[in-house]
Amino acid sequence: MACEGISKVVVPGTFDPVTLGHVDVISRARRLAPHVVVAVAVSAKKRGVGTTFNLEERLELVRESLDDAGLGDVEVAPLEGLLVDFCHEVGAEAVVKGLREAADFEYELQQAAMNQILAGDIESVFVMSKPEFAFVSSSVVREIAGLGGDVAPFVPACVLKRLQSARP
Repeated sequence: MACEGISKVVVPGTFDPVTLGHVDVISRARRLAPHVVVAVAVSAKKRGVGTTFNLEERLELVRESLDDAGLGDVEVAPLEGLLVDFCHEVGAEAVVKGLREAADFEYELQQAAMNQILAGDIESVFVMSKPEFAFVSSSVVREIAGLGGDVAPFVPACVLKRLQSARP
């Protein structure tokens, strides 16, 4: 059931790495609009250290994860610059973001307000995380994997394989 008037949405993120929570949000965005674009942010200087996976690896992992989840019709593209500019470039009317807990809401509310000021024609849509993904984040996944822990319940199979092959 798509939202009336919204034909294309963007689901942005760094996806370093993509998690099952991300895939869930993308799947739910796909139910809201017939066209979904996953915007993988360049984020070259994220938190001052950069990303674990480079942009091409993250694009590849998102595409493979979506294919495996039966979402092969979802477009995946790199995002550099302002999200609202990207939305205009691809013809999206809304941004879909997942919310896990209260801190996400505060951050995303601030981002949505700034996006509204920059581009009042772009809506912000929030979906609540499924309970099993409420505490899953890419940074937690990277930390657990880096310490040799099992992240299989949190990531698609292709990401698990890549994380395991990256272990020393």
